[in-house]
Amino acid sequence: MASPEILAIEQLSLHFGGLTVLDQISLSVRPGELLALIGPNGAGKTSVLNCISGLYRPSQGRILYEGAEITGLAPHRAAEIGIARTFQHGGLFPQLTVRENLLVGRHCHIRSNAFLDGLFLGPAKRMEIAERALVEEVIEFVELERYRNQRIAGLPFGLQKVVGFARALAMAPKLMLLDEPSAGLNREEKENLARFILRIKHEKNLPMIWVEHDMQMVADLADRIYVLDYGGYITDGAPEDVLSDPKVIEIYLGRQGKAN
Repeated sequence: MASPEILAIEQLSLHFGGLTVLDQISLSVRPGELLALIGPNGAGKTSVLNCISGLYRPSQGRILYEGAEITGLAPHRAAEIGIARTFQHGGLFPQLTVRENLLVGRHCHIRSNAFLDGLFLGPAKRMEIAERALVEEVIEFVELERYRNQRIAGLPFGLQKVVGFARALAMAPKLMLLDEPSAGLNREEKENLARFILRIKHEKNLPMIWVEHDMQMVADLADRIYVLDYGGYITDGAPEDVLSDPKVIEIYLGRQGKAN
């Protein structure tokens, strides 16, 4: 019987020298699910995303995607099989326009022929038209129409974060990894981001793993929460249960109180 999970992580550990970054982490993501990955700074949240997307090779354990093992898969291969991610600081090409950055996100779907590409004839021309049309759909989805021809370097940080989010979406992924997409955004920008996340969830039924520090956003949007601390598992479950868990409250509030 086929697994109901699109992604499953089993006993995943990550070590850098004598430092344990992740310690036997196991989690899964179901189709259409928004899983929030939370924990204090240094808990290992981004490292989980880096292992899934191929930027890090785990020391132990395995990662299954659509039932097949992808542990240690190269980042470009992870993108080709439908895993897209955002980065905390955008990771965009500053001298390219918004549209051009989204076209970069389509790169793994483009099949090129040097001769036809040079002449811009036949299949090459049709492919270019189709790719630009797909990018325009994403631009409209995230309401970036007025910025499509502006260079990234001239955009405010909040808009750059939205462009990074849009570029991942332009890949037409089967799984999105969101690494603190709301970091650095003001309240209005966060509300817009929340709308886009909900639209992706309800209109595209796209599963997401979402690293986030804004607990109000997590409480409002997430289907399920998984908590990390010092690279280890703490708890997981429905938002109302996890955010009222004494262990989670201790992680987020207790240490601060002890330090005062």
